[in-house]
Amino acid sequence: MAAYIIARITVTDPEDYQTYASQTVALAEKAGGRFLVKGGAQSFVEGEGPERHVLIEFPSREMALAWYNSPEYQEILPIALCSSQRDIVVVEGV
Repeated sequence: MAAYIIARITVTDPEDYQTYASQTVALAEKAGGRFLVKGGAQSFVEGEGPERHVLIEFPSREMALAWYNSPEYQEILPIALCSSQRDIVVVEGV
């Protein structure tokens, strides 16, 4: 069953965040993931939210978690944690 990493992000240091974001697509693809949404224009139709949303599809929840916990991703994660405020979840599809 497909699984999705959903990230809600407010960038606090755009320059540092770009260093992180420029590496995520290649790392996710290497782990079987595919970015469906990475920033982009958005319109709030109900409520409020952060300035940036990301949606990454993986073949399974296990593969999504393996990517997140991989040494390669963990190496760049501190950049994101210092340059943004984030909520990230892994959700199984239907």
